[in-house]
Amino acid sequence: MPLIKDLNAHERPPEAIKQRYKKYQKSTLSEIDSDAGILDLQALDPDSLPYEVSLTQWIPSEDLRAAFNQFIGKSKDMQGTWPTKDIPVYSHRSISGLQIIPSLLPPAVQIELLSRLFHRDLSNPRHKTNLHLHYDITYPSPAGSEAQEYQSSSVDPNSVGGHPSSFFEDDPARVIDPIDSSVHKPLTVQSVLNKKLRWVTLGGQYDWTAKVYPAERPPAFPTDIAKLLHAMFPATEAQAAILNLYSTGDHLSAHRDVSEECDVGLISISFGCDGLFLISHDDGAHCEIIRLRSGDAVYMDGTSRFAWHAVPKIVPGTCPDWLADWPSCSVDEAATSQRETWKGWMSGKRVNLNVRQMATP
Repeated sequence: MPLIKDLNAHERPPEAIKQRYKKYQKSTLSEIDSDAGILDLQALDPDSLPYEVSLTQWIPSEDLRAAFNQFIGKSKDMQGTWPTKDIPVYSHRSISGLQIIPSLLPPAVQIELLSRLFHRDLSNPRHKTNLHLHYDITYPSPAGSEAQEYQSSSVDPNSVGGHPSSFFEDDPARVIDPIDSSVHKPLTVQSVLNKKLRWVTLGGQYDWTAKVYPAERPPAFPTDIAKLLHAMFPATEAQAAILNLYSTGDHLSAHRDVSEECDVGLISISFGCDGLFLISHDDGAHCEIIRLRSGDAVYMDGTSRFAWHAVPKIVPGTCPDWLADWPSCSVDEAATSQRETWKGWMSGKRVNLNVRQMATP
């Protein structure tokens, strides 16, 4: 029986983990930059590593270029942006099974992946968000439709003809009403995108309140994103994902991901501002603080699959310049014009794509 079945998703983290979390939650940028105890992936030198870090393998750049070409399509504009050197994969002596990978996704792939997640997958009514529990979510009208908004789940956002419009192309002042107006106030699309939207579920629709996956059949995980992830992390079948959105000042408390039915490794990819990632050691009492930058990836396998982990700090002012203007940066000039209102949205955001396999075949 998988070890995961013996763990409780409602269990509280050890006191030592909570205290370390609180310390870094209050840290300033200067303190973070000068803290030798923070592991900065993109600053690691494979030829001169700290004692606790080991180089375990290299991901061939040729394999990555093939996966990126398949995801985006071959384009002269993309030539020279794919990795020309193999990508290092590091492990940590105190966290068995953890793989940490700096700069796995190049800028063009990050931009395209963000665009598909937010412009397409967020507009799929079957992909629930933190707002669905309290709000009657209405969506931008499908492209070419005269309707102002729709709620029907009959529109398939993966089909060309039924592709819905992005919330970033919607009227920022459009109002989304609460289910119970005596408890919650109406929201505008602008307030949703700027602050209120905290997470989106893809594939398996995890219930954050009950900490379980509902029994009903979930929507299919986006095929194109699943293929990209499989090329980088073949041991995990992408069946469910949480797309977390953070603004500076936000955080994620210490927890363990133990609601799945199998022990297969978790995939985590970062976009935008740097985030401090806390993960417990094998002893469960001590922990590591890792600075994750845009494009970095973490794979939690083995013992680390059940580690306590958290995001105590989003580091302001650290989004890469080439990503800061997203979603106004796009190869689609018409879409870029419509999204100009949101220019600079990513400059104050961190986005994390956390992917897991719910069950064995």
